[in-house]
Amino acid sequence: MRQRFTARAVVVGDRVGTVVPDGVVDVVDGGITWVGPAAEAPPPGDADVVTLPGVLTPGLVNAHSHAPMVLFRGQGDGLPLDRWLREVMWPREGRLTAEDVEVAMTAASAEMLGNGVTTRVEMYFHPERIAAAVASTGARAVIATPLLPLPGMPPIDEQLDAAVALARSAPADGVVEYGLGPHAAYTVPLPVLADAAEAAREHGLLLHLHVAETTTEGADLLAAHGLSVPALLGSYDVLGGRVLAAHCVHMDDGDLDLWREYDVAVAHCPASNAKLASGVAPVRPMLDLGLRVGLGTDGPASNDSLDLFADLRLAAGMARLRERSATALTAAEAFWLATGGAAEALGRSDLGQLAVGRRADLVHVDTRDLVFEPVGDPADVLAHLVWSGAGRHVRDVWVGGRPVVHDGASTTVDVAALRAGVADRAARLARG
Repeated sequence: MRQRFTARAVVVGDRVGTVVPDGVVDVVDGGITWVGPAAEAPPPGDADVVTLPGVLTPGLVNAHSHAPMVLFRGQGDGLPLDRWLREVMWPREGRLTAEDVEVAMTAASAEMLGNGVTTRVEMYFHPERIAAAVASTGARAVIATPLLPLPGMPPIDEQLDAAVALARSAPADGVVEYGLGPHAAYTVPLPVLADAAEAAREHGLLLHLHVAETTTEGADLLAAHGLSVPALLGSYDVLGGRVLAAHCVHMDDGDLDLWREYDVAVAHCPASNAKLASGVAPVRPMLDLGLRVGLGTDGPASNDSLDLFADLRLAAGMARLRERSATALTAAEAFWLATGGAAEALGRSDLGQLAVGRRADLVHVDTRDLVFEPVGDPADVLAHLVWSGAGRHVRDVWVGGRPVVHDGASTTVDVAALRAGVADRAARLARG
């Protein structure tokens, strides 16, 4: 299948913020074969030509999410992380069924696609049902099977064995990839973390966990072990391989140097960190050290949005406030954190940019809106996307060249029915 997409501008999704006015993207069998100005484009041949009035961007990549938590959106507001988990989230999650998770994930996946998010990293229960939900909407996912010693769950060593077996059995089709998701150093026994890391390295899997999210977490582990969270993980041989650490808010210079030594990637979640008052992550120092950083929404119970456009705007604003510099995170870098940078953080060089050889995950942002004017320079397009854009401006989305959102509506699932299903199930889980 040959397709040609033409747009007012093409945003590549690289760190320098390349924007091609009056751009063209050619796609063959779901892969990008040419990107550039329309005046230089090769003849379209027999391609199906799609003419778009707005801007074409890469599919956004959400580096950290617990999307089935749409079932708990807005609940426990005002509580710090430890009480929010123990008093509100975990009791409700203990009542979840596999069907609850699949319905919620399907609704959340459709919501993210509608906001231009084509790939997401998920860490949640019933990973196979999450995979089925993601596939039904036409999206992509890296699913880190959670490892957590909670009542009613199998012994954690059995959880690890099952997670590895699931990851090894999955087809390598670029649609769903499984990894390992030990929750955190303060919830999972350190020897189990070490075993999970060894298994991830052995099989080339993504190891995804929460690190240094709150001051309390770090203080407790420091008191018990005499080491910071990153140093503790290093001492237990957890680092190395494909490690993606979520949050990384409370990191000193030594911790950041350790991250650089082991090439640990970071999933930055500014909205969740702000809502739960966890703190502001040192994004500028991370980038200056060459760390791989991607942007994540976190779960919709702790954000509460799955609109990554809102997070990239918040990421830029919070970085500038932290460094007291209006250049601490440019619009180009902020957008890159949700596209090419996030793909790099996942270790997925096939995603995140509109470039030859990458998968044709495309987002059409309708710029026929006053918030996208004026454009006196190509860089203004990125500035408007970051500071004025929102998920509501996404009109069309393709994953591997397949249309999954058209004119703002899902082409794959019944969103209204899913919304009703989520409401009914959420009410049951809240009642207990």
